[in-house]
Amino acid sequence: MRLENLLALTQGTLQNQPFVSRFEGISFNAKKVKRGNLFIAFNNAEIDEAILNGAYGIIFDRPTQIADNEIAWIKVDDVDDALMRLLRFHLIQKELNVYETDLITIKLARQIMTDSNLLVLGQSIKNDFMTLWNADAKSNVLFCPKLIDRDTFVSSKTLPSSYKDEITIVEQTLFETSFIFDDVFYERQLLSPFFISYLERLLNFYKINGIGYRLRAFTPIDNFEAVFTNKELKIKEFGASDRVLIFEPDFELVPSQISFLKRQANWAKIIYILPKAKAKPFENIEGIFTYESQRDVIEILKSASFHFALIAEQEKSILQNGEVSRNSEQLTLF
Repeated sequence: MRLENLLALTQGTLQNQPFVSRFEGISFNAKKVKRGNLFIAFNNAEIDEAILNGAYGIIFDRPTQIADNEIAWIKVDDVDDALMRLLRFHLIQKELNVYETDLITIKLARQIMTDSNLLVLGQSIKNDFMTLWNADAKSNVLFCPKLIDRDTFVSSKTLPSSYKDEITIVEQTLFETSFIFDDVFYERQLLSPFFISYLERLLNFYKINGIGYRLRAFTPIDNFEAVFTNKELKIKEFGASDRVLIFEPDFELVPSQISFLKRQANWAKIIYILPKAKAKPFENIEGIFTYESQRDVIEILKSASFHFALIAEQEKSILQNGEVSRNSEQLTLF
C-alpha cells in the first residue's frame, strides 16, 4: 500500500519526511515483522524491535520518540479505529458472505468449526483483523455485533432462523443432552437443552451451505454455567449435591432461562438472584431475590433454601472471593 493512501484511509498524520513511500504487509508482533512491513504499535515498547526487524512504517496513538527518520511515523487518534478503516477498504475486494448472529452461537460455532472457509470472529481485534485480512475471497464469516462493529463490513445478513426442527432430543437433564442430528446419535453431550435451538440453527446453516464441522465433547462456556455446591458453598463434583448454582453474565438471556427452568424443573425449588436495578419486571415471579453487591449474593445463597439458583450478571469466580476454599474441586457444566 502506498503511503499517501494509508494516510487517507487511517486519517493519520505523518510526523516526519521518510524515504519510504509504500509498505508490504502489516504486522502487530514486533518479533514477526518482515522487511517492508507496516507495524501497528499497540505497545510502544515494541517499536524499537519492529524497526530492527525491518519495519518501514509505524502507526501509533501515544507519544513516542522518533528513532529512525528514514521510515514513516504515522500518528493516529486511535489505533483500533485506524485498523478498522484499513480493514474496510481491504474487504471491499473479497466479496465475503457475512452473517451476524448472537454471542451463544459464536461460542458454539468456535467449538465445532473445522472448515477453513468459515471464519468465526470475536476473539480480539488483532486476531480478527488478521483473520479477515488473510481471508480467501467469498469466505463465510460469522460475527456478533456485540463484539464486532457492523460497519466493519460492506454488507451483512442475519443468520437465518426459519429452519425446521432437525435435532431430535433422545434424553436430557438440565445440563446434558443426548440427541440425533442428520441420522447421527450424540450421547450425553455436556450441553444444556437450553442451547439446543442455538446449535440447531447453526448446524442447519452449515448443512445448507456445505460447511464442514465436527461435533465433539463440548467444553463449558460462561453462560448458564452450573456449579454444584453444598450448603456452605463449597464446590462439589457434578451430581454430588442437590444444590446447583447457575451463573449467567448476560442479563438478556435471563427471561428465557427463567422460563426454561420453570418448564424443565417444575418439581424443584428454584430461586432467581437478580441485580436490584433490573429486577422490577420480574417482581411478581415466585423465588425472586435481589442484590446490590457480591456480598449480597453470597448471603442469599447461604440463607435461602433451593435446588437451583439462577444468578444473573455474575460469574462463578465470586465463589473464590474468600467465601469458598480454593482447594475445593470444581467441575462446571453448561
